[in-house]
Amino acid sequence: MRTRTRSRALRLPGGLSLRLDPRALTVVLLVLAAALAAGVALIGTGEAGIPVAGVLRTLTGNGTAYQEFIVEELRLPRVLVGLLVGASLGLGGALFQSVSRNPLGSPDVLGLSQGSTAGALVVIVLMSGSAAQVTVGALIGGLATGLAIYLLAWKQGVHGYRLVLVGIGVNAVVTAVNGYLLTKADLVDATRAVVWMTGSLGGRDWDQVRPLLALCAVLVPLVLVNARGLRMTEMGDDVAHALGVRVQRVRLLLMVCAVLLTAAATAAAGPVSFVALTAPQLARRLTRSPGPNLVPSLCMGAALLVAADWASQRLFGADQLPVGVVTGVLGGGYLLWLLVAERRAGRI
Repeated sequence: MRTRTRSRALRLPGGLSLRLDPRALTVVLLVLAAALAAGVALIGTGEAGIPVAGVLRTLTGNGTAYQEFIVEELRLPRVLVGLLVGASLGLGGALFQSVSRNPLGSPDVLGLSQGSTAGALVVIVLMSGSAAQVTVGALIGGLATGLAIYLLAWKQGVHGYRLVLVGIGVNAVVTAVNGYLLTKADLVDATRAVVWMTGSLGGRDWDQVRPLLALCAVLVPLVLVNARGLRMTEMGDDVAHALGVRVQRVRLLLMVCAVLLTAAATAAAGPVSFVALTAPQLARRLTRSPGPNLVPSLCMGAALLVAADWASQRLFGADQLPVGVVTGVLGGGYLLWLLVAERRAGRI
């Protein structure tokens, strides 16, 4: 069945134009509103519960001193990290799925999350490093894994299923390395590593918010500027070349952005699984729009992660169940459904 979309062109100063899809715009606004509502609910959740009205008063500077301390120092940083991590994973997943032209082409499947985990484990197990050093190690591990996947998948360019297959192989290797590192750790470091590997927003503060916000402020506009080239590559490399797109240059740039977004998100919250896989697919189904759906995926990732963290606290008590467990359970079920759907459609 063909999906019909009605888009409108918005003329911008300087002769530029922007294509607007009313349905996609509506989905973005609704999902963004859901993400913010879940964030407000999450701020009010905990042993010292604060009603929604109290949270809103505090955020606008009219709360009590006690509420300001709870909200601004303890809970708001956690929510902001959740929103930024979810948005980074959603956007990174959309980029990888578009480049690979495969709904399974997400950082979870390709091994980037495990690569970042390997970098963090090296710092934790072999160096007993600080939290800041663990963050740097995760970033380096993610970048090194992304570079290895790109080089191994290169054959007159990087294409679809080759990228996915290479990523699955790299994922298996890096997972084995992570298991080996855990066996070499002492009890304290192994416990610390396992907690980090679960994926959690617990204990996050402004030190995690600032660098992640700065990175997103640079990478998100860069990705959106190159969104047109990415859309053209989905019609085939030959068509994109004919339309003046430097295919491999655009693909490499956006893959680097996706790797950085994924590595930064993993460094901030640990390897939170399946958000990068699920968010782009849900966004595509809601917008019914062709193309990478970058902004809807970004908003969907933020909403999913914050909602999952809220659910983990409401159902199991504050910090008793890391958010990575919730996303793993829900995302695993979605992955099984996706595999069945792809098999019925004859694509796998």
